[in-house]
Amino acid sequence: MLYRFNEFEFDSASLLLTKNDEALPIRHTEAKILAAFLEQSDVVLKKEDILSYGWPNKVVSEQVVFQNISHLRNRFGSEAIKTFPKRGYQWQLSIEVISPESLCSTSDQDAQNITAQSQQSSPSISVQKRFFWQFLAAVSVCFITAAVFFTLSDFEQENKDSVILDSRKKLAYIPMTKLDDKIIEDNNDFDFTMLPNLNTELFEDAIEIEYPKLSQTHPFILTGEFRTYERKTYLNFMLKGPYSDWKGHLSGSSKEDVIDQMQQHLKQQVIYDLISEPQSPEIRQAKLSIAYQSSPKDLNILRKLSIIYLKNNEFEKAMVMADKLINLAQSQNNTRHMGKALLYQSNLLRKKKLYDLSSQKLQLAIEQFEKVDDLKHQAHAWYIRSRLDHQQKNYHAIKTSLLKSAQLAYKAKDKLSEIDALTYLSELAHYYQNENDKYLYLQQAENKMNLYQLPIYHFAKIPFHYAIFAKTPSEKEPHLKQVIKFTALTPEHWVAQSSRRQLVQHYITQNRLVEAQAIVDSVTADNYNNSYLKTLMAQAKQLTNKMIHHAQRTFEQAQLAGDHVRSLDVALLLCSQQVNRDFYVKYITDNASASWRKTNEIQLGILSL
Repeated sequence: MLYRFNEFEFDSASLLLTKNDEALPIRHTEAKILAAFLEQSDVVLKKEDILSYGWPNKVVSEQVVFQNISHLRNRFGSEAIKTFPKRGYQWQLSIEVISPESLCSTSDQDAQNITAQSQQSSPSISVQKRFFWQFLAAVSVCFITAAVFFTLSDFEQENKDSVILDSRKKLAYIPMTKLDDKIIEDNNDFDFTMLPNLNTELFEDAIEIEYPKLSQTHPFILTGEFRTYERKTYLNFMLKGPYSDWKGHLSGSSKEDVIDQMQQHLKQQVIYDLISEPQSPEIRQAKLSIAYQSSPKDLNILRKLSIIYLKNNEFEKAMVMADKLINLAQSQNNTRHMGKALLYQSNLLRKKKLYDLSSQKLQLAIEQFEKVDDLKHQAHAWYIRSRLDHQQKNYHAIKTSLLKSAQLAYKAKDKLSEIDALTYLSELAHYYQNENDKYLYLQQAENKMNLYQLPIYHFAKIPFHYAIFAKTPSEKEPHLKQVIKFTALTPEHWVAQSSRRQLVQHYITQNRLVEAQAIVDSVTADNYNNSYLKTLMAQAKQLTNKMIHHAQRTFEQAQLAGDHVRSLDVALLLCSQQVNRDFYVKYITDNASASWRKTNEIQLGILSL
């Protein structure tokens, strides 16, 4: 059957594609799929149907379907083939079908004309026949050569396609909030797998439980939340990886525009490197610097680079990066990133004890977030405001800021941020000896957890705070044990790690080494928190060689994780054992903060540090 559409003609029998009477090259599998679409243009073809047309009796990945459809769309236009989510694909261009009968009638008339002309022609029939058979032989050779060429090309292309497919980034994704029926599709860069049994809210609320269930099959899981404000679309997204997560903020004219931006951003390999395994802050900084040089207009990369400079206490560079982020965000009319940059500058100035300047930057950040009605970032900014209030020793201002933060988080349906604001208020109420408030807001936080039906590990924060309120280690003990119970399924949650460390130190002080050893034996993950417990245990048992081994391991792992406090703790311990003393003394000299020095003042004095 011959089909005409736009300027093209396609013969489904010979799989010949022409445009304006000129033959066009087309791979064999694409031609067979095109034939299927044209022959059944009124039908939505499933992936399985397309596979049976293009690769009969072959076992291939269904991802080649999208690959070939993408090629057809590139040739005939993106509107030529429509995707029906969860159903399949259908041809959309209007076609003219030319039946074999009309072709035959035309051919008969042409034959009659040729016969009439031949009877009038003067050259001899034998000469014409000789030339005819020579011409036919030449054409046959050409057809055979072309057939071999296209067969080999098709084979090579299929192999090439398989290499492209193998190199794509494989991401599982959870249907994004307020994305309607828009489906994130596979393409040349990504192999997406949808996880329909989860939603963004459930995953984020129970990430400590849900991610481990999926991580073996889906190490990278993408999720996010859309919102619209004044005809502009905003997306907060998160890519969870084996070691950490990568969060980003995008905005655009439509959801499709924002999804395209997100995919362009997530093509960068540095993202997967950083969330796959622990790396030292210096290495992370170097990788982000290279990524920024490669993508100087990527706001999320520049934002991450400014954060890492801030974490590494390189304040001048952090300020420069934040200024660049502000300027770039202004040029792209991106209000949220301007607010984030101002927020980082506020944190930086607070660390430098320039509180008035920090407050000014923070107020500017809040104003930017208010412009786009970004309640989540407003809530976070007011949470940061409470830290400035704490520096001023103003409990009334702290309470106002944190209640404002909780209120905004509630409006934004950010349950965890709302609870964090309430528990932090309870903790600071204890610090300022406000007995009524510390219990009132901790109870409010627990009520919220019950209302939101959060997983049990979130409830561990309640006994953890009761342990903070306790006056002696013995009074803390039952609360810390309750934390361990609540986090049985999530032993690496931060409250579980802190509680185990406090219990081990308490048991060692009381010479209850059997109970301390039981806690150490209960952990299996190989990380610096657990290595530190082994260090404490070996020291308590006076197993010097084991203690040094575990301390060095702790130092290495804490360095990779960027935990300077734990790195300093074991560096001090190794100095006391005269292990590579010059190295660890220099590390302490270069990295010790004033608060850490004050906490370890006696030991530093003994070692003349």
